[in-house]
Amino acid sequence: MNLSDFFDIALIITSIALIGSVILQNKGVGLGGLTGADSSSVFTARRGIEKTLFWITIGLSGLFFILTILAVVVS
Repeated sequence: MNLSDFFDIALIITSIALIGSVILQNKGVGLGGLTGADSSSVFTARRGIEKTLFWITIGLSGLFFILTILAVVVS
């Protein structure tokens, strides 16, 4: 197992976690949100777990970007 395989596996795990964190942010949207329907146009402040999930999503997207650049450089 070489370094390229490590980055590929890390990218798969990070992408699955990123997809999960984005899906979890759509609380109370239902299936209408998947089709693009706007079910809520009122902005609310993020508090508690929503704020934590928001920062986790930002961290995962940064990690995904860095891993992608490293995977390209290594290969």
